[in-house]
Amino acid sequence: MEKPCNFNLHFLLLHLLFLSLLVGLTNSTTAPNQDEQSNIISRFQEYLQINTAQPSPDYQKSTHFILSQANSISLESQVIEFVKGKPVVLLKWPGSDPSLPSVLLNSHTDVVPSEYSKWVHPPLGAHIDGEGNIFARGSQDMKCVGMQYLEAIRRLKSSGFQPKRSLYLSFVPDEEIGGHDGAEKLAYSDVFKDMNVDVVLDEGLASPGENYRLFYGERTPWWLVIKATGAPGHGAKLYDNSAMENLFKSIESIRRFRASQFDLVKAGLKAEGEVISVNMAFLKAGTPSPTGFVMNLQPSETEAGFDIRIPPTANAESLEKRIVEEWAPAARNMTFEFKQRGTLHDNLGRPLQTAIDKSNPWWTLLEEAIKKANGKIGKPEIFPASTDARYFRQLGLPAIGFSPMANTPILLHDHNEFLNQAEYLRGIDVYESIIKAYTSYIPPGRDAVSRDEL
Repeated sequence: MEKPCNFNLHFLLLHLLFLSLLVGLTNSTTAPNQDEQSNIISRFQEYLQINTAQPSPDYQKSTHFILSQANSISLESQVIEFVKGKPVVLLKWPGSDPSLPSVLLNSHTDVVPSEYSKWVHPPLGAHIDGEGNIFARGSQDMKCVGMQYLEAIRRLKSSGFQPKRSLYLSFVPDEEIGGHDGAEKLAYSDVFKDMNVDVVLDEGLASPGENYRLFYGERTPWWLVIKATGAPGHGAKLYDNSAMENLFKSIESIRRFRASQFDLVKAGLKAEGEVISVNMAFLKAGTPSPTGFVMNLQPSETEAGFDIRIPPTANAESLEKRIVEEWAPAARNMTFEFKQRGTLHDNLGRPLQTAIDKSNPWWTLLEEAIKKANGKIGKPEIFPASTDARYFRQLGLPAIGFSPMANTPILLHDHNEFLNQAEYLRGIDVYESIIKAYTSYIPPGRDAVSRDEL
């Protein structure tokens, strides 16, 4: 009687082991071997080596590269030029249920210029050092993310995964100079309406710690120019209401405001994205001479430019009142103008930020997918600068900023920008999990697999 019992127990254990292996195979793709990892890194290097730096990005070469990658994994593609010479590359992985709204993964192809002499390795070389760090302009901002999208799709396709929702990838130009001819024109186009997008993922920031950073909003840019006028005078003369004196009073008032905001960050009371930042971008004054400036003449006109960044939670009316009454009062012969003035509200008048509670299933799905890929998540943040995500938020769409770079110094726009190749490969795992979760999601009330099965 004991032998049959042991045999049945043994058979049962083997059966359970087989089922567990089967579940593991259906829930994950096979990890890439050494050769495959080498090919993945080589494709990333090839993209980084294309010179798409402003002000003269080689969009023709980057477009050809992206289309070749899309063709290699059988994605639908089209190239749209809302502005001549500035291509938007749009890729599509069709879903099995066209009645479901689609998912958009956005990235920009352009990068900022580099001071070559300040780099330890050439910024277009994509050199890999002994620690596995890939040095290149765009390695963090944000060619890494665009390629991680493609590599994650490559893996999912090879595993046989079929999305229910259609997945779009947009590679847009000109983000580094405002995005007006790229993402903004795409967002307000008939092409975008036909895409029927329900959620957008865009870029985030590297994290020096182990937690990934998620962004639900961003600070809006106000580019302010203040001008002061006054009677000219001899350089030795002391008198009131000179142009320089009036401007310096404004600069001092702005400096005190900046310090009050920065103190909140230093004290740990607020994150950088939660305060109003003000930084002087230029100062223009003086009377030119063949050898520089006339030194014994006080000028009649001066001006200064300021880059102001405002979080969606700030009181814009209060700031504008401060500008009118304190920073550029007409009583001191001062005027001001905005070179750029972004909005803090979407087209329906709501704060320009994405919900991070259970009212937004996309936020919950994203957190779950990252954790499923063994990633850790920090506190939700407001992006301290600006990205193309703002154009999609203005339409009322949920748009989330995320770049899977943990244990990485923040080096976007800095000298010696790099991303470690192991961190890059982990990011592909994360996007694989996200894409699978997002394109499989069906709202409650419709026939669907449960979230636990994703």
